Amino acid sequence: MEEQKKNPAQGLSESEQVQVRRQKLADLQAAGRDPFTLTKFPQDAYSADLKEEFKDLPNETDSGKKVALAGRLMSKRVMGKASFAHLRDDKGDIQLYVRRDELGDDAYAAFKKLDVGDIIGVKGEVFRTKTGEVSVHATSLTLLSKSLRVLPEKWNGLRDQDMRYRQRYVDTIVNPEVKDTFIKRSQILKALREFLDAKGFLEVDTPVLQTIEIGANSRSFVTHHNALDIPMYLRIETELYLKRLIVGGFDKVYEVGRIFRNEGMDTRHNPEFTSIELYQAYADYKEIMDLVEEMYIYVTKKVCGTLQIQYQGKEINMEGPWTRLTMAEAVKKYSGMDYYAWESDEQARRECEARGVHVEPYAVKGECLEACFDEFVEPNLIQPTFITDYPVAISPLAKRKKDEPDMTERFEFFANCSELGNAFSELNDPIDQRGRFESQAAAKRAQGLHADVDEDYLCALEYGMPPTGGLGFGVDRLVMLLTD
Repeated sequence: MEEQKKNPAQGLSESEQVQVRRQKLADLQAAGRDPFTLTKFPQDAYSADLKEEFKDLPNETDSGKKVALAGRLMSKRVMGKASFAHLRDDKGDIQLYVRRDELGDDAYAAFKKLDVGDIIGVKGEVFRTKTGEVSVHATSLTLLSKSLRVLPEKWNGLRDQDMRYRQRYVDTIVNPEVKDTFIKRSQILKALREFLDAKGFLEVDTPVLQTIEIGANSRSFVTHHNALDIPMYLRIETELYLKRLIVGGFDKVYEVGRIFRNEGMDTRHNPEFTSIELYQAYADYKEIMDLVEEMYIYVTKKVCGTLQIQYQGKEINMEGPWTRLTMAEAVKKYSGMDYYAWESDEQARRECEARGVHVEPYAVKGECLEACFDEFVEPNLIQPTFITDYPVAISPLAKRKKDEPDMTERFEFFANCSELGNAFSELNDPIDQRGRFESQAAAKRAQGLHADVDEDYLCALEYGMPPTGGLGFGVDRLVMLLTD
């Protein structure tokens, strides 16, 4: 059996400390002071706001301001008749000064029995200590919720990454910088909405549960609808329903949507994530490219206050104009391989094999180009870069280029060697779209997988969809970038 960790301060194992805390709760309940019966506390101030308000208050000076704070007890130093503690609320930490003479004998004894992690309410006066720390001189203290588990020590107690992800509530308690990332994520979403709303886009919601599994590369999560007795599939994109709205007469739409993909996991791929997809009628991929650059600059400046951001020791300059290269140009620049010199699919596969790039035995030229891009180009795209003109073979929903029908009006954009989003001039030819859907579904079925053709979407296209530019990007990758 694994040995219990010892707490040097108390000499007790973690399980023994839990038992001590449970006994403290039982004693409180027996004395008629059960903290879990309390329903509210008149909180009227926050730590960070008080520190800002009284940053110029002279040392050893009372402010005269009475406040009521609430939060988690993060430290406690008992020194006879007077003690110091730290309270963590929604905006940060603040020091508490607690005196027995002012709190009273019983209340001070109750304070001494509190544990780190307990939720408390404090009333008192703001002052500045002789060392210059804005603090609260407590005049009353209330236990609002008893913590029955021991918080991990900040530096050594919560190192297991998997445990941090499974118990985010503990991670955010002991690591305030993690909480700051969540806050910044909310700010990023707010800024994205501000930008798109100001551009005249309408935010909408589309179905999460769908009755068909389309033939795209991503696998769906499958569930069952009991009332209808049919299988249903969690969406892998919001695209096709948003484009139905374009058919229906909405010129600019977007959705902040939760997406589900039943496939591999790593630091840049999660089975459920948040994407934003937007569609603009009467626009092409070049207009969407300009929109992306303007949007990312706006959000970065709004959230970070600068366009020169740091990511894992690298400086990334989000200022425009961003570099723009076709996929073929990028592959030639970084590998010397020339897509336009390949005369056949077989030659393309041979050249990939000669350069150590894995491709499937049936890969066509366009798929070989993508494999070379992944191998030679993407690791070099540190600064924001648009890669344009993708092969039809890997772009089933993008419009073909008029002067080069094997290529599409599509782009992806990259920063920090990672793809951030995907966009194109949308395919609005229902006959061409049917052919691509059927080929895609057939390829998936050949692998022994289920795949349907979205007949309703094809029906919508047959009513007529205007020329449209579309974009999809993962919010979480943008958050990773802007929060280091």
